[in-house]
Amino acid sequence: MDILILIIGLVVLVVGGEFLVKGAVSIAERFKISPLVIGMTVVSFGTSAPELLVSLQAALDGNPGISIGNVVGSNIANLALVLAITVLIFPIVAERQTKIIDWPMMMATMLFYVFSLDNVIVFWEGATLFSILIVFTFLLIKKSRKENKKIQEELETSPKPILPGILFLLGGLAGLYFGSGWFVEGAISIAKDFNLSDRVIGVTVVAFGTSAPELVASTVAAYRKQTDISVGNLIGSNIFNIMAVLGITSMVKPIVVDNAVLTFDMYWVIGIALAMLPVLFIGKRIGRVKGLLLLATYIAYIVSVLSR
Repeated sequence: MDILILIIGLVVLVVGGEFLVKGAVSIAERFKISPLVIGMTVVSFGTSAPELLVSLQAALDGNPGISIGNVVGSNIANLALVLAITVLIFPIVAERQTKIIDWPMMMATMLFYVFSLDNVIVFWEGATLFSILIVFTFLLIKKSRKENKKIQEELETSPKPILPGILFLLGGLAGLYFGSGWFVEGAISIAKDFNLSDRVIGVTVVAFGTSAPELVASTVAAYRKQTDISVGNLIGSNIFNIMAVLGITSMVKPIVVDNAVLTFDMYWVIGIALAMLPVLFIGKRIGRVKGLLLLATYIAYIVSVLSR
């Protein structure tokens, strides 16, 4: 039964990802915002909703290991697994904004590390992270609309209907929400049969399950050659996970950070985020060789977690 739930969840995820990309592209054209920014905001926030819900529920249920492990594991999976699979399907050319604005913003992981040094993330720290996200998102959208002013003037003469795009977007988000929920439910039940700890389940099974929306949305976007949405979704999701998922969760209830996270998982999160610098800047595109290296890194991380 658990396997059936997992498979149904995966199928719903794929359909939801297809709808989400269609809706996102339509809305980007209608509101004169670049696909990259749509990927960084609407798509990434939508695909990160499962992480937020899982972390909140885990914290309220008194399982901080799953709450923090979910975010840490998801951020590792987004870059080392999801991006790897995406570029293996279709190599990506990273835009200048991704290199000079989005990647540095993603390095807010360092602020997360500083806040975690006392083994707890409290209300004011969460509020700080969330406030930074709000300001960043506002400036990002404002910058994109300004740069697309010429396109805006052209589209004003024959605006496209917004309703179909919104319906596709909402349908896609609903599919990702329910699909990821079923996927995680089945995966956790299977993992518990192997007597894994909350932290291990959090950074592996739950993290992969809640990263499934990013995986589906990014691979569908890559297949549709909407690579801006693909890259923006992944980097945006990592930013959202740190700033919003941890930020909001810790404002609701302080998050206890296990020593194992500080002395092991955190090094992997920071290391993979830093590794994105040469991935983005060396060569004209993120190709299949880089994808294989990222995938090998993720496999090494999972093996290390399970062997501890």
